[in-house]
Amino acid sequence: MLIATISNKGKITIPKEVRDMLGLHSGDKLEFSCKKGGKLIVRPLKKKVDDLYGKLFKPEREPLSTEAINDAIRSRFSVNTH
Repeated sequence: MLIATISNKGKITIPKEVRDMLGLHSGDKLEFSCKKGGKLIVRPLKKKVDDLYGKLFKPEREPLSTEAINDAIRSRFSVNTH
């Protein structure tokens, strides 16, 4: 059994073994669910690329051509050698 202690500020340190098993890193978010009988369920909130599909879609925005996108990328990442 792995044990963590709550600090006086309400913080806990998740044991390294648990962080490793869940693939947790600094800045990751956790979801807490309280169940009957004092059971607490903690699960990592991991985002997948598929979860982001369509998030940037705005129907009122005009689509850009591939050429316009490539030009924008070139201008953003071009190195000024002058």
